Amino acid sequence: MKQVGIFEAKTRLSSLVAEIMSEGEVFQITKHGRTVAELRPPQAQAARPQRGSARGPGFWIADDFDDPL
Repeated sequence: MKQVGIFEAKTRLSSLVAEIMSEGEVFQITKHGRTVAELRPPQAQAARPQRGSARGPGFWIADDFDDPL
């Protein structure tokens, strides 16, 4: 994990993002020696449920679920 000052991060943002995309590098952004943020690649997102995945024995809806209250 590399550390970069906030001013340097502002001036080199596009090159930092390029380095993150190519190498997966993580940067700590510091201000006066204190870490204030991290710049990292996004986490993998969970797969969306497939259409019709609620069918089967483990899923049940009452017959009257849409009747007026």
